[in-house]
Amino acid sequence: MPPLPPHITLKEAKAFMSSVPGDPDRGAVVKQSFRRSSRSSFRAASSPMTSRLWTQEAVGLSVESLVVSAFTVPTDAPESDGTAEWDSKMKVSREPERDPERLDAARQAIGDETELYVDSNGAFSRKQALAWAERFSHEWGVTWYEEPVSSADFEGLRLLRDRAPAGLDIAAGEYAYVPADFRNLLGCVDCLQADVTRCGGITGFLRAGAVAATFGLDLSAHCAPSASVAACCAVPRFRHLEWFHDHVRLEPLLFDGVLEPENGALRPDRSRPGNGLELKRADAARYAA
Repeated sequence: MPPLPPHITLKEAKAFMSSVPGDPDRGAVVKQSFRRSSRSSFRAASSPMTSRLWTQEAVGLSVESLVVSAFTVPTDAPESDGTAEWDSKMKVSREPERDPERLDAARQAIGDETELYVDSNGAFSRKQALAWAERFSHEWGVTWYEEPVSSADFEGLRLLRDRAPAGLDIAAGEYAYVPADFRNLLGCVDCLQADVTRCGGITGFLRAGAVAATFGLDLSAHCAPSASVAACCAVPRFRHLEWFHDHVRLEPLLFDGVLEPENGALRPDRSRPGNGLELKRADAARYAA
């Protein structure tokens, strides 16, 4: 299967699909591009996610305008049963007037069984976010609303968590750097997020997981999938990992040991030390500043 291009046109998407007619996973590829990660497993992007992505091209909207990432769970996570499902996440709120059309296309592409997540990146005021939370939930069945308001607006996040429709989780934490940042989000979100590249590495990530578990919250890993997998497996209340295409595309360029999905799941390579990654120094040298 050729690698998924970061940005494609409808013409390019059709050409790509016709170039792999014999691939048994081709029909499932789009489905995986939207991800559903079960709350008890570690999920990673596989061919099904990619297929749903291409389906969205068929409705005339560019891939980049629809899907941002998918979610998965590591099969070695504490509560994993060895299986993985996919959820799909898309960016919203940059051009709110276009979002209904984009959300319609996304839901049509992934079907009713796959969970749909949205991320506003803190674009809305509290009342705007609350109004859209109602629409996201009732019109498109969205189950995850990431950063509806600024992650620094703790009262706003708490308002959304308390008043958003049942079944719509409010999430934030990707910009938390020190333990106090995670502590400030307690009581403000339904699920805490942490980014291993920002929160103090593996040690900081594990501390965030401990904070979340102490207060009865799940932890979701934000991006950098290969760098995050080992740590995710040690988090007591781990929900899922974000399989973000840009990171997935870049990791193999700079590191050996990058994981590949197996049947929709990521499995840590226990034959390699640490997080399993080794810098390709010669390849990375060209980017030295």
